[in-house]
Amino acid sequence: MKLEDYPSSELFLEFLIILNFNAMNKLKKYNVMNRALAFTSLILVLFFSSCEDVVNLDLETGETQIVIDAEIVWKKGTAGNEQTIKISKTAPYYNGSTPKVSGAQVRVENGNGDVFTFTETAAGVYKCTNFVPVINMDYKLFVQAEGQSFTAVEKLTSATPIDKVEQKIVPDFGGKDVIEVTFYYKDPADQVNFYLTDYQSEFLIFPEYEITNDDFYNGNEISTRYSHEDMKPGNTLNILHRGISKNFFNYMKLILDASNSNPFQVPPGNIRGNIVNTNNANNYALGYFRLCEADAVSYVVK
Repeated sequence: MKLEDYPSSELFLEFLIILNFNAMNKLKKYNVMNRALAFTSLILVLFFSSCEDVVNLDLETGETQIVIDAEIVWKKGTAGNEQTIKISKTAPYYNGSTPKVSGAQVRVENGNGDVFTFTETAAGVYKCTNFVPVINMDYKLFVQAEGQSFTAVEKLTSATPIDKVEQKIVPDFGGKDVIEVTFYYKDPADQVNFYLTDYQSEFLIFPEYEITNDDFYNGNEISTRYSHEDMKPGNTLNILHRGISKNFFNYMKLILDASNSNPFQVPPGNIRGNIVNTNNANNYALGYFRLCEADAVSYVVK
């Protein structure tokens, strides 16, 4: 374990160094016991400075739960017929991979009774090639997996297009100049809107997410800003701007608040989505069935 992994380790190290310094300066006045104390403090300083062993904590493993990643995204300018749903299971913290769920039956039915079947194309990956997206249409998800039945209902929500993207140099919290990218869109005045945006680029390990609503901007132009200390000229910043439901907005707010704006970190507790287990309500699936219209922009940083 590294020194910085210990709580208040810097203060502890400083205390040991001061203790050693005073002991060495007054060594002649100290008896044998104090000499031993000075020597011991020096050994402790060297020990905590050089210790780099990795310590794996013995964490408790909860019951395995099914995870259904069911996002229907209709990008503007596309037919939206190709959609993917992924099914997996929770795993212990130190597992190197996520267990995939194969052999599931997956379908989505719209308010008109049309059924869209998702066929497994790889382990845990289910695809549909004839999906028909309709704004404000209700859709119901049906999943049968490992002897359990799951359902969820959601409406396909519209998104206003991105009108323009700009960039400028701004100081960050530490005073360092960074590139800030801003995109603009006009919020409709006749409805309450909620938005989810993700950013992807070569300097990001995982996508970064941001949620917005029109509480203070209804009917006006909204600007959304993004900056990152590693963003450089020549990088391509991929922006996916979705319209989402109020319920999904509230769900994502809990996720982002719990994981410090990174949904790939483990939240302190399970945050329940809208996917219901019809066999056992207490054995619900993790995830959220959502349907979003979206506008996608790839911006090359100047």
